[in-house]
This record gives sequence, structure tokens and C-alpha cells, in this order.
Amino acid sequence: MPVLVAFSITPLSVGEDIGELVAEAVRVVRASGLPNHTDAMFTLVEGETWDQVFKVVKEAVDAVALRSPRVSTVIKMDYHQYKSNAITARMEAVDRYLASGHEEKSSA
Repeated sequence: MPVLVAFSITPLSVGEDIGELVAEAVRVVRASGLPNHTDAMFTLVEGETWDQVFKVVKEAVDAVALRSPRVSTVIKMDYHQYKSNAITARMEAVDRYLASGHEEKSSA
């Protein structure tokens, strides 16, 4: 079943400039070949199984932990029996509503 995970990794005890370490995590996600998207707060990764997606999350945390004595991670997961391509499909639906000018109830 498709799994969509949003996660953020924050290196701790390394000072304020953490961008280089966060980039290491993003590099792992992009190298995985799974559909993904990174913004200012979270990285999304989508796969067909828990094991596939959480392997990438673990590897991303491990990459940061090589250079940070402490790593904080926040994870949110959507486990959906019938949906795949959720990363793009959800935003495409929002964009369609915005383009149509109709107000719709949203859970966002």
C-alpha cells in the first residue's frame, strides 16, 4: 500500500548553520529514486511500502548523525490503500480549486 511520509531532520549541538547537514539528508532522499519533495519545513517521500520509505528516512537521519552528536526528527505518515502519486495529486487538486475560483471546504 502506498506510504507518504513528511519528515524533518534537525541537527542539534552543531551551531546555527545547519543547512549543510540538512542537505546531506536531502541528498540521501533524492538518491533513493523515490518520489520526493523538499520545502522549507519538511521533506516528503513516497513509496509502496513502510519498509521502503522508512529505510530512506533512517538513512537520512544516519547521514546527519555522522556529523551531529544529536538529531531531532519529526515524522508524519499517510498510509493509504488506494492512492499513489499523492505528492503531486494533492497539490494538483488544490491548484484546480484555486484556478476555478470556487471556495471549497478544506482540511488544510
